[in-house]
Amino acid sequence: MPFSFLTHLSCTKCGALEDAGKLLNVCTRAGCGGALFAEYSAAALSKDDTAGRPRTIWRWHELMPARWPEEIVSLGEGGTPLLHAKRLGAKNAMPRLYVKEEAGNPTGSFKARGLGAAVTMAKALGARKLALPTAGNAGGAAAAYAAAAGLECHVFMPADTPKVFRIECEAYGAYVTLVDGLIDDCGRMVAQKKDAEGWFDVSTLKEPYRVEGKKTMGYELAEDFGWTLPDVVVYPTGGGTGLIGMWKAFGEMERLGWIGSARPRMVSVQAEGCAPIPKAFAEGKDVSVRFEHAHTYASGLRVPKAYADYLILKILRASKGEALTVTDDEMRRGVNELASSEGLFAAPEGGAAWEAVKKLVAAGKVDRGERVVVFDTGTGYKYVD
Repeated sequence: MPFSFLTHLSCTKCGALEDAGKLLNVCTRAGCGGALFAEYSAAALSKDDTAGRPRTIWRWHELMPARWPEEIVSLGEGGTPLLHAKRLGAKNAMPRLYVKEEAGNPTGSFKARGLGAAVTMAKALGARKLALPTAGNAGGAAAAYAAAAGLECHVFMPADTPKVFRIECEAYGAYVTLVDGLIDDCGRMVAQKKDAEGWFDVSTLKEPYRVEGKKTMGYELAEDFGWTLPDVVVYPTGGGTGLIGMWKAFGEMERLGWIGSARPRMVSVQAEGCAPIPKAFAEGKDVSVRFEHAHTYASGLRVPKAYADYLILKILRASKGEALTVTDDEMRRGVNELASSEGLFAAPEGGAAWEAVKKLVAAGKVDRGERVVVFDTGTGYKYVD
């Protein structure tokens, strides 16, 4: 049996097929530019085949893009705990409340999953220099995996990003450029310079493999719940790679016969000061409009327009989900409640997800008896300043 069942890439906009053996960013069809998905053959794979393997994102290597085990660049990412939030649940009459705690990943956030897969494939396919815009955690993860892979890394981040993120990237040997602007301004700088500098762009959903690393959160949810899925998944959304990836994983698992057709309601949570997805969702639009004057202390949520917003909105509607906002003060309250009730010092994005649950319950959109998973996407220690 091959190490990976990867066969080709497909465009999520126009459906065009691309060669998985080439170093590609987005769909090459003229005028498209859609995000590319890795596709796998329908070869039989039992969930029992994976059961004894190490709990990393490569546990499901047949459904991951690395062609041979020696290609993998890993720091032990994935396999994070799904915690039953008993005390917080009891306080809120929610007996089936869970937290997917991503802070234990290398570099302290779920970004390690996506960048682990992206750097693995970038190196395997011939890249020597990487570049990306970041709101913080993605830059640290990219820099760490680039260091492990022996690749050069160029990170562009807003000048007001918490200082620890810059220190982290520089410690890993990355070249950091501070930009007077937001993450999309940083992205434009990468796009303008990448060809002349020989950089491969590993921006969110502008290459095919970050989503493959993030989709493993969906596999882990299913496995930890005995190959069933929760009723509701509440996900703090910047670029939305994890939400998109989990939805992709659910489809892959159903095709393998590991789960049925039932899906969780997917909930996208953004900051009140940067809310392109809730705005587009409420207006019934298929794509968002850039959110002007974006502001929030949750760096990971300060994304004025996600590149693959069309996929996020499609998933929210297909799952009968929701998109809502929380204020920065609400996030801080959520962080404090997760810490004092469950011993989890969450990033503000995790606090946002918990506050969103309370709003959904109050609005009658989530029943207190439902099985609800809150995603804490990273550690709060990076936000102490």
